[in-house]
Amino acid sequence: MRTEDTREAPPDLRHHGDAEVRDAGADLVDLAVNVRAGTPPLWLRERIAGSLAGLAAYPDGRAARAAVAGRHRLPVDRVLLTAGAAEAFVLLARALRVRRPVVVHPQFTEPEAALRDAGHTVGRVLLREADGFRLDPRAVPEEADLVVVGNPTNPTSVLHPAGTLAGLARPGRTLVVDEAFMDAVPGEREALAGRTDVPGLVVLRSLTKTWGLAGLRIGYLLAAPETVAGLERAQPLWPVSAPALTAAEACMEPASLAEAERAARRVAADRDHLLAGLAAFGGAGLRVVAPAAGPFVLVRVDGAAALRSRLRDLGYAVRRGDTFPGLGGQWLRLAVRDRGTADGFLQALDRALGRAP
Repeated sequence: MRTEDTREAPPDLRHHGDAEVRDAGADLVDLAVNVRAGTPPLWLRERIAGSLAGLAAYPDGRAARAAVAGRHRLPVDRVLLTAGAAEAFVLLARALRVRRPVVVHPQFTEPEAALRDAGHTVGRVLLREADGFRLDPRAVPEEADLVVVGNPTNPTSVLHPAGTLAGLARPGRTLVVDEAFMDAVPGEREALAGRTDVPGLVVLRSLTKTWGLAGLRIGYLLAAPETVAGLERAQPLWPVSAPALTAAEACMEPASLAEAERAARRVAADRDHLLAGLAAFGGAGLRVVAPAAGPFVLVRVDGAAALRSRLRDLGYAVRRGDTFPGLGGQWLRLAVRDRGTADGFLQALDRALGRAP
């Protein structure tokens, strides 16, 4: 584990999984994007469609904001609705006055990209494969006044202990924990959302992954009231559309939360199935980062770029890993899908690695 200061953002810092399947010119099975397959469910599509009759009115986010607050047992003034978690990263980069921001990598690259776009010089804490990409809090510089970390982390699928992350809090420091994939973890163990005892804590959540709403752009941020108020002033008027607000309110209902928990348990079982299949490729030099807690797994294999190309020829899109700081060209990220899809992929992987005709 080491820290790194850099003024040059990698050229592909804004490369995301959708680029692996967009304009592909082929019908690919998508293992590159981490949105749960088969979503949004019919009942949610119907709720969103029902909101279209009110599009003539300006969006009113009060009910959705109250629903999010109720879900996390927080006062409303600790909640900020955003046009996806990506907007929250931009707001934090532009509205917070920080001198030494640090991003823990490898992780989702948008926080660093947003900070750079806002003119900040970003420090990096690079986690190591030898440590299982787990965080040693001592690696974070004491002088860092903004620390960004994902949990569970994209793309490593590592779930850091809540106590470890809470221990990063310091007077005068903003601690941003990206929990975009936490609702894919059964029981949301290690979540910090809803905590009010951690000074400077900002938790980001997204409804994109579990509910399949990437095209709708809806997420939220949980923080101290003064932080929420400052970020809200940096937002444009009516930043979240009426259909997105309807979706947010619907996804906070008890029945929806129960459905998300069932989905998380299915994902965990499907991930175990995928990991068991991948274990058979150890002799081919493929290594998996484990234990994995998210709806995706990270694998290392020599010749990953060529392997990714061969998998595309066989009908499967996977996410390249070399655009994540701290990784290199030998890494690939695989989204967890149902067992049938995983079995088809494992057969294609066998062929792509030259082990089967």
